[in-house]
Amino acid sequence: MENKQLNLSEPENIMGTMDVNPLLIKLSIPMMISMLVQALYNVVDSIFVARVSENALTAVSLAFSLQNMMFAVGIGTGVGVNALLSKSLGEKNQYRANKTAENGLFLALCSYLVFLVLGLTVVRPYFYAQTADADIAEQGIRYLTICCVLSLGMFMQVMNEKLLAATSRTTLSMISQLVGAVVNIILDPIFIFGYCGEALSGTTGAALATVIGQFCGAGVSFYLNLRKNPDIQLDFKGFRPSAEAIKRIYVVGLPSIAMQCVGSVMTFLMNQILMAFTATAVAVFGVYFKLQSFVFMPIFGMNNGMVPIIGYNYGARKPDRVKKTIKCAMFYAEAIMLVGFLLFQFLPDKLLGLFSASEAMLAIGKPALRIICFHFLLAGMSIILSSTFQALGNGMFSLIISVCRQLVVLLPAAWLLSKTGNVNMVWWSFVIAELVSVTLSFVFFARLDKKIIEPMYDNAAAAQ
Repeated sequence: MENKQLNLSEPENIMGTMDVNPLLIKLSIPMMISMLVQALYNVVDSIFVARVSENALTAVSLAFSLQNMMFAVGIGTGVGVNALLSKSLGEKNQYRANKTAENGLFLALCSYLVFLVLGLTVVRPYFYAQTADADIAEQGIRYLTICCVLSLGMFMQVMNEKLLAATSRTTLSMISQLVGAVVNIILDPIFIFGYCGEALSGTTGAALATVIGQFCGAGVSFYLNLRKNPDIQLDFKGFRPSAEAIKRIYVVGLPSIAMQCVGSVMTFLMNQILMAFTATAVAVFGVYFKLQSFVFMPIFGMNNGMVPIIGYNYGARKPDRVKKTIKCAMFYAEAIMLVGFLLFQFLPDKLLGLFSASEAMLAIGKPALRIICFHFLLAGMSIILSSTFQALGNGMFSLIISVCRQLVVLLPAAWLLSKTGNVNMVWWSFVIAELVSVTLSFVFFARLDKKIIEPMYDNAAAAQ
């Protein structure tokens, strides 16, 4: 059954035939728009929460590490499903494509059960490990408990969107994400400002608006996969988890999960470094992460369009299309990063003003944004190459780079620079870490090019 093939007389998927540049744009634009909307409603959450109090904003910032770990598991598993599914379609292996999709949804459910337990057990000690301020801790506990206990919508939404993206239906993926985002944006002020009662206001309201939006997006994306995605056929009658399919998913997915979890560890420890200065510095760091998502999210959206193209053409043994996809994606990523750099460099006060920044917050935040944004100019290349490694089934390279960047270089550099007693020096650690990251990325890509991409040329010549 594993070797059951597609009918070879069927027309080939556009990922193997359409010119690469317009194909990348076609698949990426919807995902970039949906990611921008995702970034927008993350920022809207914080904007409304900041109007409640700076403590509420700090609480949401402190929640980010564990919340990001939850997203890491969902997105990382989805990355593994995306890469394996698109490769299976490129190889004309319909049976494996279907089993990959079904097991991906099963893994989304399993991931939810893990975070349901964590939401009921570790949230309180997690917050009090970071702050002794009871007001900040209790607001954060209410927010994060809801996000974890009701995270089924998030896991299902992410997985179904990855299935749509892997089969080149990024417009449908965008629609489902837009539905979730719009619902969240509409509900945010209604809940946060107490229009549904004081018990559902503040950070509690922000969390409720988020999870309701996620459930709406999950419902829409699941329906679209059932009714509008003929490249996969979901049939759960008599379903049994496949150890082989799960293993293949996590060969790519686990490094991606670990890579993003490294980001959670970095954020948690960076908050400890900054808390030694002031809670306002933690709030500034949280605001930075919200703002930088407007720059990074479009590139992550483009990655969602890029990965299935690379995966499909890797499976179809078309090295020219693989390389051209990488070059086009890198060009667009650097263009986006340049725009982000200019905004952070010349409009930091306007960006911080969105979050009702106090004078103390502006004093720390303006130099912070101007310094950190220098790493944008390098990060675009690192992000594209990291996703390339995953698409080619070598996610371990991405993990190594992430660990080196965020744990081996960034945190020690931040800690050493904090010893100067000047919080502005801490922000330079991001630039130092990115220099190491981009250097490693190009070294690993050179190895991968020699090992995987170049031999495809030789195989094609031998077949002629």
